[in-house]
Amino acid sequence: MTKKKISAGTVHKLPDDLRKMLTSAPAVLEVWEDITPLARNEWICWTESVKKQETRERHVKIMQDKLLKGDRRPCCWAGCPHR
Repeated sequence: MTKKKISAGTVHKLPDDLRKMLTSAPAVLEVWEDITPLARNEWICWTESVKKQETRERHVKIMQDKLLKGDRRPCCWAGCPHR
């Protein structure tokens, strides 16, 4: 079985939990591949920036919902400091 390459961000690699969510939701994966590398970077960093596992899981779910609704970047967040 071959793994389909899923794009990451400009700085951040795609973590396993996001990869799992994207591969299980083809509509979200389609949006993910359509946004810019900087936008993907923001989503990855936003998800990784939390301290608690339950918050991270919530961020993954929020990311999935927002991408399906057409949001291209996380809202109300200062942005990735790693750009």
